[in-house]
Parts: sequence; structure tokens; C-alpha cells
Amino acid sequence: MPIRKAASSRSSFDLIKILINFLLPIGGIIFALIIGGIMLLFLKVNPLTAYSAMLHGAVGTTYGLTQTLVKATPLLLVGLGICIASRAMMFNIGGPGQIIIGALVATWLSVTFPNWPGYILIPSCILLGFLGGALWGFVPAILKVRLLVNEILTTIMLNAIALLLMNMLILGPLLDPAQLAQGTYIPQSAELPTNAWLPRLIPHTLLNAGSILALVLAFAVYVFLWRTTIGYRIRAVGLNPNASRHSSINVAFYQALSLILAGGFAGIAGVVEVIGVQHRLLQGVDGGYGFTGMVAALLGGLHPLGLIPASILFGGFLVGGDSMQRATQVPSTLITAIMGLIILFVSGSALWSRRLIARRRIETSKDEEAQS
Repeated sequence: MPIRKAASSRSSFDLIKILINFLLPIGGIIFALIIGGIMLLFLKVNPLTAYSAMLHGAVGTTYGLTQTLVKATPLLLVGLGICIASRAMMFNIGGPGQIIIGALVATWLSVTFPNWPGYILIPSCILLGFLGGALWGFVPAILKVRLLVNEILTTIMLNAIALLLMNMLILGPLLDPAQLAQGTYIPQSAELPTNAWLPRLIPHTLLNAGSILALVLAFAVYVFLWRTTIGYRIRAVGLNPNASRHSSINVAFYQALSLILAGGFAGIAGVVEVIGVQHRLLQGVDGGYGFTGMVAALLGGLHPLGLIPASILFGGFLVGGDSMQRATQVPSTLITAIMGLIILFVSGSALWSRRLIARRRIETSKDEEAQS
């Protein structure tokens, strides 16, 4: 009987944990939209009209829906890396830089070997982008596990280095030769050869095969984390590094591995953005996906499958925000403020969620001890 009660208490705890992880971030989004509505009222704009325009712009047309999925793809890829790193209690803030590096190496490969067939060039770009992003995650990983340098600081600094590196190359070796001929020097690369472009899923839209790749990788990451020995060890290191050491798990190795993999997935996001959407390297290629992807990961409960709808939701916010601005003529800074509020409240809800779950875990443990 005590065993049955303990099992019932444990299942009840698991249900509460799921509800907390799901409801609190949703509540944070709703609260952010309410505050955004108040700000719209101060600007003498009807919030219902504004949010209706946002919803219609995101999913009301075929173009809007496909654009939402296009925006969701890099968010999903970056978020998958965040899910892996966070399971080892590592914090990857280097998404923007890793996206840039992935985009850089894919651009270099495409313009250097334009005659390669697509079935070789496209996978090579994706693989090289993954390795480039992984290298950009390797540096803070080694500094963390060997010298105990805070990975938050190093990944942020590497973002700036990646940006400066891109600016140097895009105005130098990778500058579009047409810009040199015209003397305009617009910072962009030459257009990539068409055999490097990802196939379009729907004609006359930007939706490309990168979205399918991201979905496949989401399921692959789920299997990796919950169905493999390496994934189990990564999660064990994050839950209790001391116990993992006593279990002969190389904590430093799996912490570094998680950060390297996070960089690799962000690198793939940069590749998809270049060969699937822009077809050339432009300044601002990261598009804010590096930081927004972190928030999407939090909204998805740091779970690869939960990240799929979360990424689509934030992709809808990005697309719908532009539509709301055009429909209501509100300043672009207001859209940025509303997105910032959403990020703030979703991040805050994740922290509150962890505290509530930790408190509930303690209460459940006490109940189990009392029943036994």
C-alpha cells in the first residue's frame, strides 16, 4: 500500500510539473500582450485591431503562414542547441556568433566551388556550417572545463568577434565582385550558385527544405537525449555533477560536448538562412534568432519536441509584428518593446517554474517518506 501511494504521489508530481512548465510561459505571453495592449491604448490604437492584424499577418494567408515557418526554422535549430546545453547546465549565449560562422563557411564553400552538384554542395555546406558553429562553441567549452571561465562571458564576446570577422570578410575577400565593379561597396557576398540553394517546398514562397531538416533534427535530438547513453550522461551531469563524478561520468567532457553541439546546431541555422532564404551573405544574417531561439527553448520547456510549437509561435510573432506595424502605423520600437516584454516574462516564468517544481519535489519527497 505505501508503495502504491508513493507511485501515485510521484505521478501526481509529474503531472503538476508538466502543467507548470506549460501554463506559466503561456501566462507570461498573455501578460506581456496585455501590457502591450495598454501601451497601444496610450498611442490611441485599438489593441484588438492591432493584435488581429498581427494574427492575420502570421497565419491568415498562405504567404504569412509560410513566412512564419521560415522564421521558425532558425529559431528551432538554435533552440535545439540550447536544449542540449541546458541539460548539462551549460549556458550558450553565443547563438548569434555561431549563426554568423555557419553562414560564413557555407558562403565561402558555395562561391569557391560553384560547379559542385547540388547533392554534394548542399550537404557539404550543412556539414561545414555545423563544424564551424561547433568550433565557435568549442572555444568557450574548453575555457569552461579547463580554466573555469564563465561560458556566458566567453560566448557573448565571441559573438562580437564573429560579427567583426564577418564585416571584415564581407567587405574584403567575400565582397560581391559586382559591387567592386560599380564602386558601391554594399556589404554583401555574391549570389550563391543555384545548385547550392535549398529546394523550395511551395513555389513563390521562401519556405524551403531547411524547415523539414529542422523538424527531423528535433526528433533526432529527442532520441539522442532520452534514448542514448551519451544523452543520458549529459542529462545526469546537468542534474547532479557530483553524483555523476562518483558514477565515473566524465563531467567536463559532457559539459564541453553539450556546448559544442549547441554551437553546431546554431551553425546549421546560419547555413539554412544563407542557402535557403537569402542566397547570399548579408549583414544582419543572424536576424536576432540567436537570442530569440533561447526564449523559444524556454517556452518549449527545454524539450526538443516542445520547442517545435514554441518556435512556430515566436516565428508568428516576428512576422505578425511587421504586419501589425503596417496596419496600425505604430512605431517599430513598440513592436520591439512588445517582443522584449514577451522575452522578459517567458524568461521570468521559466525561473518561477523551476522554483515551484523544486518546492513541489521537496513536498513530494516528504510525503513519500511519511508514507513509507
